[in-house]
Amino acid sequence: MSIAFSAERLWDSLATMARIGAREDGGVNRLALGTADAEARRLLRDWALAAGCSMEVDRLGSMYLTYPGAEPGRAPVAVGSHLDSVPTGGKYDGPYGVLLGLEVVRALHAAGRRTTAPICVVNWSNEEGSRFTPAMSASEAAMGFREEASVLGAPDNFDASVTFGQALAASGWAGSAEPAAARRFAAYFEAHIEQGPILEREGIPVGIVTHGHGVVHVDVVVTGENGHVGAPMAGRRDALAAASELVLALERIAIGSGGLATATRLTLQPDARGNIPSLVRFAASLRHGEQAALDGMCAAFDGFIAELTARRGVSVAIEPRGGYPSVRFAAPLLDAMRRAAGAAGLAHRDMATPIGHDALHLGRVVPSAMLFIPCHGGLSHNPAESITPAWSAAGLATMGPAVIETAGGLA
Repeated sequence: MSIAFSAERLWDSLATMARIGAREDGGVNRLALGTADAEARRLLRDWALAAGCSMEVDRLGSMYLTYPGAEPGRAPVAVGSHLDSVPTGGKYDGPYGVLLGLEVVRALHAAGRRTTAPICVVNWSNEEGSRFTPAMSASEAAMGFREEASVLGAPDNFDASVTFGQALAASGWAGSAEPAAARRFAAYFEAHIEQGPILEREGIPVGIVTHGHGVVHVDVVVTGENGHVGAPMAGRRDALAAASELVLALERIAIGSGGLATATRLTLQPDARGNIPSLVRFAASLRHGEQAALDGMCAAFDGFIAELTARRGVSVAIEPRGGYPSVRFAAPLLDAMRRAAGAAGLAHRDMATPIGHDALHLGRVVPSAMLFIPCHGGLSHNPAESITPAWSAAGLATMGPAVIETAGGLA
């Protein structure tokens, strides 16, 4: 006997969840640990309990909704993502992965069946990082790569008087479970919209994500000398001119290495029409699918900084702001999804993810896998983010059987 997943129920659940924190322009605003996020969590809890799950919440607010297996002592197979959004978010970035996991256990419950091992649906706290920096902090701490106290002490990016821990308590979702318990998952699956144009452009409904790009986040602080804009050009120590070279160097290094690099959040002092800027700060992100190449990008940027400071007479400080190494996903889990896609007659292709997801932290400790479905125009983090019911169904038909297989099959 096989399990009949309901693509219609998944689609309806996505629509219902999208009403929470809905924006007038069709998007959603569910910042982590805010009122809308708390309401979304309650809806997920109620749906999961009705489907025969038990619930635990850890000290960082991540939710673990476990459908019992025939052998309850077995380590659970987890499926998840996140319910929080960016302020101008869409309906599918995050909830698709959580609600796909919910549909797997709903289908089992409706059929009165269990898998050998338990299945755990996970909603990770603060994946987006919009309200509390960094992104994916709860899963990062659960896997042992960030101190729990660091997550709880992170200030609200919109109101620095509030910390993650205070917002968590106020939301009513501060739990007592040990975050590190997630390290004992037998496997972890995460489904997501692609957030890129490749699958739609190629007419392929399923992307098997083989690996994630390594990422380095830094702040770059360039210090020069304040002066009048009428001063001679020779001898200037213009921090903004130097920073401009650094931004272009990032672009050049990324193109030359086949990686990605971006500068954002540029600020300068003094910010006055009549002054040569003496201090510039900007954020930089460097990414590559191969760790050695990412290390080479960072080394090339450091080398350019050394040359620039000598030539322009400025100083440059690099302040680390986190990141993670390139992660390869577990081949047996990827093969299980390929088999399921083939059995369903679904075209699929292998691909990488240059964008961060909780699976990238999980994949450093737990055998993990990701699946992408297309999104129109590759658009995400935007109220116009959209997918089709057929794409949603394709992801379910690919990941659902793989989860059941990995959980030991039907008992």
